[in-house]
Amino acid sequence: SSAIRFQAVDGCGEVGIFDETSRSSSKCHSTCLDKLHDNWMAPVDDFQTSFAQTDRAGWMAVLARAAREELQYLTRGLDLPQVEIVKAPECGSLMIEARAGGGGRRFNAGEATVTRCVVRDGERLGYSYSLGRDKEKARLAAILDAMLQSASRHHIVMEAVVAPLAKAQHDRRAHASRQAAATKVEFFTMVRGEG
Repeated sequence: SSAIRFQAVDGCGEVGIFDETSRSSSKCHSTCLDKLHDNWMAPVDDFQTSFAQTDRAGWMAVLARAAREELQYLTRGLDLPQVEIVKAPECGSLMIEARAGGGGRRFNAGEATVTRCVVRDGERLGYSYSLGRDKEKARLAAILDAMLQSASRHHIVMEAVVAPLAKAQHDRRAHASRQAAATKVEFFTMVRGEG
């Protein structure tokens, strides 16, 4: 498997990919896995409108966060195209870099595994990068990325797959935030009076 290096810029910026086999660097087609476009924090009714205004990195981030079971369930009614496998799903190692205090010196925060896949659907190339070793998830996500680049299938896939996934991910984050807020402790200092 290839050694892949992800470099997070300023915490949650664009992710750079470095392939040790080619010794060349390129910009990833996705953003940091923890980043959502600001428009995606819109109310539920505005999800489809918000997606139409975002770029490809947005839906790739949603697909990367999804579980394989979610992708399989949401694509069960879709007519997935027969694609050419350009780069079969493969696992690689990740060295994740961070900055001290969010803006200080870079340091290696740790290693993780990532799975990537590239498929061709006609003239369109579909890519996927996701944490973990799930090759079937990577294959499905790459196919969906290729389909989303098709004018005739973009709306169908966005409505049937990407929008429900984004809503579910948004709801999970909101629930986690509420749980964290419930444990918040307010600290204050009492001043002893004189006399």
